[in-house]
Amino acid sequence: MTAPFTGRPGTQPGLPNLPEPPSGWPVGSYAKYEEAQRAVDHLADNEFPVADVTIVGVDLMLVERVIGRLTWGRVLATGAASGAWLGLFVGLVLSLLSPTGGIGGLGAILTGLVIGIVFGVVSGAITYGASRGRRDFTSQSQIVAGRYDVLCQPRNAEKARDMLGKLAMGTDG
Repeated sequence: MTAPFTGRPGTQPGLPNLPEPPSGWPVGSYAKYEEAQRAVDHLADNEFPVADVTIVGVDLMLVERVIGRLTWGRVLATGAASGAWLGLFVGLVLSLLSPTGGIGGLGAILTGLVIGIVFGVVSGAITYGASRGRRDFTSQSQIVAGRYDVLCQPRNAEKARDMLGKLAMGTDG
């Protein structure tokens, strides 16, 4: 019988799957995700039961890379572009539903495009204006780990450790 709050799929109908910490024994530790991925790929290529393996990012960090300066021109142009796409989509949908088709459909597309551009410019200006210069740059964020550990269920951990040791020594034959 399973405990009611384990978070495992199918344990309690209607309950959400709750997060669980990873389980298993450490069989390898890597500085980069690509190295951990390569290790697991090596195991898979050698018929290892990789369903027993987990890659765990440890010492997580949020890294925000600054891409450029944010100006009114860039804000308005970005707002116009995103509004144009939304307006074009709405206009196309309306033109397909238009009973007249043809010129009426083209009018719906152009109207949607213009309204979308105006809406995008206005919403971008309001959002940027409300920030009052507190964030005059664009950036891209991602979560990275200080290291990546490969864990394996105890029943196959020793075999995985041996295989990864041979890979590290270059004798993975």
